[in-house]
Amino acid sequence: MEFVNDRASRPSKTPRYAVLDFDGTISLIREGWQQIMTPYFADELYDTPKGRSMPYEQVEQICREFITLLTGKQTIYQCIRLAEEIAAFGGTPKEPQDYKDEYQDRLLKKIDDRLRGLEDGTIDPETLTVPGSYALLQMLKRHGVTPYLASGTDEAYVQKEARLLKVDRYFGEHIYGAQREYRTFSKKMVIERIVRENHLSGAELIGFGDGYVEIENICEAGGFAIGVASNERERKGIDEWKRERLIRAGANLIIPDYRDLDTLEQQLFGSTE
Repeated sequence: MEFVNDRASRPSKTPRYAVLDFDGTISLIREGWQQIMTPYFADELYDTPKGRSMPYEQVEQICREFITLLTGKQTIYQCIRLAEEIAAFGGTPKEPQDYKDEYQDRLLKKIDDRLRGLEDGTIDPETLTVPGSYALLQMLKRHGVTPYLASGTDEAYVQKEARLLKVDRYFGEHIYGAQREYRTFSKKMVIERIVRENHLSGAELIGFGDGYVEIENICEAGGFAIGVASNERERKGIDEWKRERLIRAGANLIIPDYRDLDTLEQQLFGSTE
């Protein structure tokens, strides 16, 4: 656990609600998605008048940067940005939804073995979660915290994958994801709704996430943000790229996963009883 300088190391009030991101924060089913999106987007951007005049590696870096910047938002926003870049490069972009549909198809092919293994019981769900996720959710419930799941992945996929990982029971009806009408959903909207409907002060809200957006949204609401700098491929240690971005987003604490749950519980609730 890393305490970020000049930021509170524990909530100022007892947490009552928690917002958790899904991919990279709880689920590892979609580990490696960047290796699908980045080359696909780079190929599309390279196939433009300006793109063909540049080294492919430079075009790929442009895509990597805006994909990174928008990680945590709904996938459609990365596709909107791709369409904008293609137009700026002198190309004729498709509709953003077309890019999203193609990306989803490619990603689902990559993770199909994982989904089928979870369905038929040949893959242990725990191996496709950030270590300690089940214990974390049980700890939050034990302290009377109501958890919400909010993801930039399409809601139907989030609900299915939460069920396959057997974490859906912790969230009940509070599982939210991207919508076809993308303006009707954002993590910020979920957070604002929790605060409004439950008459919270922001200090009673905690958030867990591995992306810039959710950490920034929690901080904007006055909540306490735990940055999960998970190394998704190795399932241990810190991902330094994530760590740096989470600190910039305003995280109060940085953790690699939930293995050291007693220490985290002490920081959040002042007790491990």
